Amino acid sequence: MDILLGFVVITGSLILQTAVFSRLPLLNGTADLVMLVVIAWGLNDRVKAHWEWALLAGLFVSFASAMPIVTPLLGYLFVMAFVRLLHSRVWQVPVLAMILAGFTCTIAYLMYTMITLQLIKGTTLDWTAGLYRVILPSALWNVFLSIPVYTLVKDMSNWVYRVEEAE
Repeated sequence: MDILLGFVVITGSLILQTAVFSRLPLLNGTADLVMLVVIAWGLNDRVKAHWEWALLAGLFVSFASAMPIVTPLLGYLFVMAFVRLLHSRVWQVPVLAMILAGFTCTIAYLMYTMITLQLIKGTTLDWTAGLYRVILPSALWNVFLSIPVYTLVKDMSNWVYRVEEAE
């Protein structure tokens, strides 16, 4: 059930990311809706398929982008590792953890992507321009969208993992 739900939710968020949010750039940075869904799912207490969702997200993003398949795959697995570590430390305030993880993971993932592009593809990128025109605006977009995404994913997980009410 978790994998099937992950397939549907990640596919939908990838479609929204490529069709809608890629058309709404802030400078040259865009929101990473798939990463926010993975972070919100990883911060959830009830769910069990954390790593499977990160793996699915990495595979789907690698198929939808021009990056080598290993780059998004490892990137989203590292995002989930950071989120699970953060969840074990900041478990009482998940919204704060969502904002912090969204900001931190966006910066780390985009820097990792820039390094990968320089090493594997041989492109020359200006780090200052990349930081100010892509990385920081993308992080701001993700911080802005982190609370609505967290709320939607939490409601979805409450719907999927219903708690039996005692009568």
